[in-house]
Amino acid sequence: MGRKKTPEERADEDRRYTLALGAHTDAEFEPFYTDPNQSIRNAAALNPDASEAVLARFAKDRFWSVRIAVAEHPNTARATLLSMLEPKPPKRGVVHHAARERLERDGVEFGEDGMPVDENV
Repeated sequence: MGRKKTPEERADEDRRYTLALGAHTDAEFEPFYTDPNQSIRNAAALNPDASEAVLARFAKDRFWSVRIAVAEHPNTARATLLSMLEPKPPKRGVVHHAARERLERDGVEFGEDGMPVDENV
């Protein structure tokens, strides 16, 4: 079992979480790409002011919950969503399915192989 966080550590996480929710410019998002707290990165990825460039960087996060937030974000570029698809069926997980659902809502058709029919989408 991990150690308990000190009140100072909790206060610092609360401060970073508030900053992640309030970021408006790409520069203000910069510290959150490497924040050690997954929930803070997730909050930043859910921020309605996140740009396509910001979301493209969060799409490479090591935690699936952050990548799903990117897949569901209305500002995510189609190219980013396509990059989140996994061509190998055994490796597909929740991120692939979230990206696929979003692309299907946007009118992209998928074939039986689970990938977009048109390579030029």
